[in-house]
Amino acid sequence: MSKVCILTGKKPGSGRSYSLRGIAKKKKGIGLKITGCTNRRFLPNLKKKRLWDPENGQFVTIRLSAAALRTIDKNGLPAVVRKAAKRCCK
Repeated sequence: MSKVCILTGKKPGSGRSYSLRGIAKKKKGIGLKITGCTNRRFLPNLKKKRLWDPENGQFVTIRLSAAALRTIDKNGLPAVVRKAAKRCCK
């Protein structure tokens, strides 16, 4: 299963995780030095939700990000789905 939100299009990002060593300058040390660097992924906050679709009169189960859930609370499910369909079918 892909880690992509259907409505907002949020997907995993990439970055790095640094290992530090030393004493900070504000604690009278010589500063922190990077001793290791590994790649990591920033995953979207996806939730599997069961939402009522009033147009079809049935429940729909979809994987959404938390941001998409807030958007649905604000604008309503039919409006958000219409906007997403318009965006993906251009």
